[in-house]
Amino acid sequence: MTVMSVPILSFLIYFPLLGAVILLFANRRNAQFIKVFTLVISLIELAVSIPLFFKFDDAAKTMQFVEKADWFPEWGISYFLGIDGISLLLVLLTTFLTVICVLCSWKAIEDRVKEYYITFLFLETAMIGTLCALDLVLFYVFWELMLIPMYLLIGVWGGPRRIYAAIKFFLFTMAGSVLMLVAILTLYFFYYNSTGVYTFNVLELYKASVPIAKQYWLFGAFALSFAIKVPMFPVHTWLPDAHTEAPTAGSVILAGVLLKMGTYGFIRFAIPLFPAAAIDAIPLMSILAVIGIIYGAIVSMMQPDLKRLIAFSSVSHLGYVMLGIFAFNMQGVQGGIYQMLNHGISTGGLFLIVGMIYERRHTRMISDFGGLSKVMPIFAVFFMIITLSSIALPGTNGFVGEFLILLGAFKNNVVYGTLATTGVILGAVYMLWMFQRVMFGVVTKEENRNLKDLNGREILILVCMVFFIILMGVYPKMFFKKMDTSVAEYLAFVKQKSAQARVLEGNTVPGKMAGEVANTNMTR
Repeated sequence: MTVMSVPILSFLIYFPLLGAVILLFANRRNAQFIKVFTLVISLIELAVSIPLFFKFDDAAKTMQFVEKADWFPEWGISYFLGIDGISLLLVLLTTFLTVICVLCSWKAIEDRVKEYYITFLFLETAMIGTLCALDLVLFYVFWELMLIPMYLLIGVWGGPRRIYAAIKFFLFTMAGSVLMLVAILTLYFFYYNSTGVYTFNVLELYKASVPIAKQYWLFGAFALSFAIKVPMFPVHTWLPDAHTEAPTAGSVILAGVLLKMGTYGFIRFAIPLFPAAAIDAIPLMSILAVIGIIYGAIVSMMQPDLKRLIAFSSVSHLGYVMLGIFAFNMQGVQGGIYQMLNHGISTGGLFLIVGMIYERRHTRMISDFGGLSKVMPIFAVFFMIITLSSIALPGTNGFVGEFLILLGAFKNNVVYGTLATTGVILGAVYMLWMFQRVMFGVVTKEENRNLKDLNGREILILVCMVFFIILMGVYPKMFFKKMDTSVAEYLAFVKQKSAQARVLEGNTVPGKMAGEVANTNMTR
């Protein structure tokens, strides 16, 4: 683990916050300046994050771009940042989607423009901080900070039922967070009682030999908090309301990044901290993931509202991610991580599409459309490409992720893999049926006959999304090579620690997975 002399991660975390502070002094009447300034800040943030990708050492088994300093040393709290091949890609997704969100809000947000962009920059700081934090207190601070701006985005700039949706989002997420805080403190004192050392350093806590019985409780607390954020069935009910009422950019960043904080939390914290419990939870988590896949697809099929349909599709797509993560093999985990990125691009693109049509028609009901391909041909092309990506057509990003997840699922359990495959069929049914009803047929509503096609700004936004849909579908190696070593180390460590925990307690190892002990040094 090499400590960086140039604090690039700190810059990425606090530069948007600096932009938000400067905006506090801006004249609220000068909306154009506020928009341009925020766009410049987000573009600089993206530009600074891109070198991380190219300077990242693919073969290194340690955390990279590390920054570490004592914060409250007497309590074992440190300012500890670092990324590996897993968090690297999510950081880049965050900086990219933030630029997209600023652009898509250009005309959509006309009320309290200054406060809106301050909130968005604050949210970017919290998201990147969550992805880079390697101290549990620091992580928890950023984790909770994400709640505030997202609550405001939904509650202030959302739809007619925005207050209900914002409060529901807040209560669900906060309930899980409180349980996670209790688990963090329990682990903290357990480590102190075992070693005499106070620390919240995640890499040190990985070394703790937590009894399996205690692991079950602690894993359950962490897992519930992250499952709510994913969201997994049956704690998913806040998501459709939040997506439906959020402004377009809020839905994009919620689907693209915030939901991934849940799946990332499993990989970075819940599973490696409590590996024996995580492996024992494979049947439960896999069953819930499969239920989410099928349930989300069937409910999506029944939705009359475009945005609500896409929201329920996220329950199905994130079910695939969880199934891949709990396959505990290279194909499944890599597919799960890749699908996290894919979902951010594809589902984010669908929310952009819905937002663009909503700005023209002020309705999201599928029955209010029909035949739009005749009046908006450019829009139809982009809509079709993003739809095909969402249903995992070969050649698009979605295919790579889902294919690997299904490979991993079949390798782990044929029943889980078979049931999950039905979700692919159902996904094609509801997405293509939705596209047909909106874009094809006869134009029956007079309001649809004179709709304007996409303007230059909207085309630029969708070109950026489609570029990554094709790139990630045609050349996935570019992204997989960044995570190969990190995923291999992660899997080897989890299996080794699980096996060690069972040996210490004299338990037999259930299945060959937990017995595959590999030499690794994930605790770097």
